[in-house]
Amino acid sequence: MANISQDPNKFRCPWCLGFEQYVKYHDQEWGVPVYEDKIHFEFLILESAQAGLSWATILKKREGYRKAFADFDYKIVADLPDSYVSELLQDPSIIRNKLKIEAAINNAKHFMEVQSEFGSFSNYIWDFVDGKVIDRQLKTLQNAPATTSESDKLSKDLKKRGFKFLGSTTIYAHMQATGLVNDHLVDCFRYEEVKNLAI
Repeated sequence: MANISQDPNKFRCPWCLGFEQYVKYHDQEWGVPVYEDKIHFEFLILESAQAGLSWATILKKREGYRKAFADFDYKIVADLPDSYVSELLQDPSIIRNKLKIEAAINNAKHFMEVQSEFGSFSNYIWDFVDGKVIDRQLKTLQNAPATTSESDKLSKDLKKRGFKFLGSTTIYAHMQATGLVNDHLVDCFRYEEVKNLAI
């Protein structure tokens, strides 16, 4: 596997190599099991914005999204007025796509509906993997799926609940990012570290 020059003893999933922000995200966040609703909401916003774009592009704009969407406070986002959508369409620090911006606000409302029904969004989403991290023990990137039966079911259920821009591929990316799935390659130094974080 490829490695990063300033830290040659640590082997990483090669998709993260290219710029330091990506490496930091891989080393500190990607694949860590998430049980906090606010973090789940942050990734849902970022991943829905990513549709058709690279994750590197979204990472570069992450702070812009944090500022634009009230530090990812779903209660505030759910109440954002139409006038604010127009304002965000002029904001170069985020992806200026009206449908994606409107989807973030729409999804915040449904996010809270899920919380009311299940006690937390975390309870809801972890139920799709029976509360346990799926460990694929990937040896190469070519073995990593773009979607799975779990992401298909979750995406379908979210769509039924009114969520938008969260197709199965996007949802599988969410499951990878928030640790419902451990898709670090087995020879990546983070594989065992993340595995040991699972409840």
